[in-house]
Amino acid sequence: MASAKSSRSRPSGHSGVFPVNAVAGAGGGDGGVQLADKLKIFKTDNFDPDSYVQSKCRTMDEKVRNFRSCPKLASSGGGRGAYSFARSQGSEIRHLCSYLQDLKKASAEEMRKSVYANYAAFIRTSKEISDLEGELLSVRNLLSTQSSLIHGLSEGVQIDSLSIGPEASSEQDISTVEDEEPSEIRKWSMDFPDMLDVLLAERRVDEALDALDKAEQIATDAKEKGTLTTTDILALKRTISANRQKLADQLAEAACQSSTCGIELRAAASALKRLGDGPRAHSLLLSAHNQRLQLNMQTIQPSSTSYGGAYTASIAQQVFHVIAQALSDSAEVFGDEPAYMSELVTWATKQAMSFSLLVRRHALASCAAGGGLRGAAECVKIALGYSELLEARGLSLSGVLMKQFRPSIEQALDSNLRRIEESTAALAAADDWVLTYSPTGIRPFSRSSGNLALQPKLSSSAHRFNSMVQLGGSAMDGLQKIFDSYVNLLISALPGTVDDEVNLEGLGNKIVRMAETEEQQLALLANASLLSEELLPRAAMKLYSMNPVRGTDRQNRAAEQREWKRKLHRTVDKLRDSFCRQHALDLIFTDDGDTNLSAEMYINMDNTVEDPEWVPSLIFQELYGKLNKMASIAAEMFVGRERFATLLMMRLTETFMLWLSEDQSFWEEIEEGPRALGPLGLQQFYLDMQFVILFGQGRFLSRHVHQVILNIIDRAMAAFSATGMDPDRVLPSDDWFIDVAHETISRISGKPRVANGEREVNSPTASVSAQSVSSIKSHGSS
Repeated sequence: MASAKSSRSRPSGHSGVFPVNAVAGAGGGDGGVQLADKLKIFKTDNFDPDSYVQSKCRTMDEKVRNFRSCPKLASSGGGRGAYSFARSQGSEIRHLCSYLQDLKKASAEEMRKSVYANYAAFIRTSKEISDLEGELLSVRNLLSTQSSLIHGLSEGVQIDSLSIGPEASSEQDISTVEDEEPSEIRKWSMDFPDMLDVLLAERRVDEALDALDKAEQIATDAKEKGTLTTTDILALKRTISANRQKLADQLAEAACQSSTCGIELRAAASALKRLGDGPRAHSLLLSAHNQRLQLNMQTIQPSSTSYGGAYTASIAQQVFHVIAQALSDSAEVFGDEPAYMSELVTWATKQAMSFSLLVRRHALASCAAGGGLRGAAECVKIALGYSELLEARGLSLSGVLMKQFRPSIEQALDSNLRRIEESTAALAAADDWVLTYSPTGIRPFSRSSGNLALQPKLSSSAHRFNSMVQLGGSAMDGLQKIFDSYVNLLISALPGTVDDEVNLEGLGNKIVRMAETEEQQLALLANASLLSEELLPRAAMKLYSMNPVRGTDRQNRAAEQREWKRKLHRTVDKLRDSFCRQHALDLIFTDDGDTNLSAEMYINMDNTVEDPEWVPSLIFQELYGKLNKMASIAAEMFVGRERFATLLMMRLTETFMLWLSEDQSFWEEIEEGPRALGPLGLQQFYLDMQFVILFGQGRFLSRHVHQVILNIIDRAMAAFSATGMDPDRVLPSDDWFIDVAHETISRISGKPRVANGEREVNSPTASVSAQSVSSIKSHGSS
C-alpha cells in the first residue's frame, strides 16, 4: 500500500534523489533542473512524506539485504567490509539530508522573493483575510447560538404537545425534579459562573481559559449525551460567551497599560489568541509597542546646538530597539504566519518612515542647507547601521530609509559641490604649482636604486581639493563633475591654452595663475594623475561602503566603478593632450609665427655649395632635449606612477610626429613643389627619422608612432623616387646613420657611449640600431 501511494505522489519521470548542489543552481540558465520542477512533488494533493522518504531509502534497503545475503562477502570482508558498507550508506544519507536542507532553503528563498514581488497586494489580501476570519468566527458563534435556541424551542414544543395537560405536566415535572438528585455535571454548570467570576477578578487568566475550554467541552458532551436540559445548555453557552468577551476586554485593557511589562504583554496577546481573536491580539501587541515608543521619544528633544549625529543615534536606538522587540514578541506568540508577519512589516515600515522624517527635520535639514555633506552622510550612516541589525532577523528597512533621506543628501551634495568648485577656483588663482603637500593615507614608494622612500605630493590647490572631496558620501556623478571643473582650471594654467580654449566647460571668467616653467606644467599633470588614480577612488569607496550590495548588484556596481574610473582617466587625458600639443607647437613654431620644421630646410640642401654638417636637424635635437629633461623631472614627480610619465613622453613624441605626418603644406612642397627633394635632402630627412627612432626606443616611442615614422619615410622616398633616382644608391650604409645618431644622443644627454669613445659593434644597442635602419631601408624600398 505504501509503495503504491508513493508512486502516485511522485510526478512521472522522477528518478530518485537530486544532487546535493543542484539547489544552488536552481533558476539558472545552465540546463539544470528548475526549482519549480523540484517542488512539484511537494505540491500534489496526495503527497505522503513517509512514502517519499521510503522511496528515497529503497536503494539503501536493497543494498543492506544484498549485503546480509552474501555469505562470501560477510565472511571474507569481515569488519572492514561492513565498515566500508556502513560508511557508503552513511554518506548517501548525509547527501540526502543535505539535499533536503538545501531544497528547504531554496523553497524559503523562492517564497520570500514571491512575497516581495507582490508585497502591497500580499499585505492587503492578508489583512482582508484576517478581517474575514474574524467575521466568520462571529457569524459561526451567532449561528451556533441561534441553532441551539431553535433546537431548544423545538424540543420544548414537542414535550408540551406530548403531555396530557398543563397541570398534570407541571405536577409531574416538579415531582421529578424534587425526587431526583442533581448530577455532577449539573452541579458544575451551576457553579461555573461564580467560579469564573472569581478567576477573572483575580486575573488568573490561564485557569479561566482552561475553565472556558472545559465548559465548551461539557456543553458539547451534554448535548450529545443528553445529560443536561436544553435550557441548561443554552444558559451555559451564554455564560461562556459573556465571560469570553469579558476576559478579552480585560486582556485588551491590560495590554494597553503603559506599565505592562514585556512578559505580561506577551501573555495577554497569547491569551487573546487562545480565545480565538488573534488579529485583535496582534494589533494590540503592536499598539502597545508603539505607545511605549512614543513615551520614550518624549525624552529626546532636538536642540539647535546639538550634534546631528548624536540626535540621530538617540532616536535610532529607541526606534529600532522597539521594532526589534516587537519582532521578537510577534515571533514568540504568533510564529511566522504570513498574515501577522505582513502586519508587522507594515507597522515597522511606518515606524521607519516616522523616524526618517524626524531625522530629516531636525538633523539633515540644517546640514543640507549649509552644504554639510559630511554631517549628513554620518547621520545616514548611523541610521543605516541600526537598520542593518534587523536584517539578520529577516526585516530590511534600509530601502525605506534611503528613499526618505535621498532628497536631503542630494541637496547637501549640490551645496557642497558648489562650495568645493568655488574654493578650488580661488585656490588655483594663487597656486604656485609646486608639489609640496603629501596627502594622508598614501603609502610611500621605495626607489629600486636605494632605500630612500619617496612620497607622492600635490600642489596647494590639489591638496585642498583632495581634502574637500573626502566626503564619505559624495555621489559619483557629482565627484566626476567637480573633478572635470578642476582639470579645466589646470588646462587654463598652461600657457597658450586660454586663447585657444576659451570655451572650456565650467571655466567661465575664473582667473588661474599660469604655470610658466616645465616643472610647474608637469606638476599640473602630477596633480591630476594622483587624484584620478588613487585619491578620488578612495573617496568613492567610502560611499560604496555605506550601501553594501549582494549578488548581481555587486557585479553591476563593479561595472559602474570601472566606467567611473574610465571617465576620470579621460578627463586627465584631456589635460595631457593639451600639455603635449602646447609643447609640440612650441618646438614647431617660433614666437613670431614662423615654422622651425619646413620642406625648404630639406629641399635647399642640394642648392648649397658648402658640404653640410651631418647631424640631426636642430628641431629634432630640441625634441630629444625636451623629452630627456622632462623625463628626468617626471621621475621625481610621478612617484609610483612611472607608467603615466612614460605614456606622457610617448604622447608628446606622437603629437610632434603626427603633426609632421599630417602637415599638408610640408608634403605639398616635397611632392608637388617646383623644386624636388634631392639626395642631400633625402639623406638629412632619413637621418632625422632614424634619430627619433633611436632615442625613442623603449622610452619615448610607441609602436603606433614607430609605424607613423615608417609611413613618413615611405612617403619621402616615394617623392624622391618620382624624380627618377634610386634612394638606395644615394643613402650611406646603416652604420653611418647609427654612428651619427648615437654621437648626437651622447652629446645631448651628456653620457659617453663607451669608455674608449667608440661604439661597440656587438653591443645590444648597436644591434638594435642596425636592425632599425635595415628595416627602414627595406620598408622604404618596398
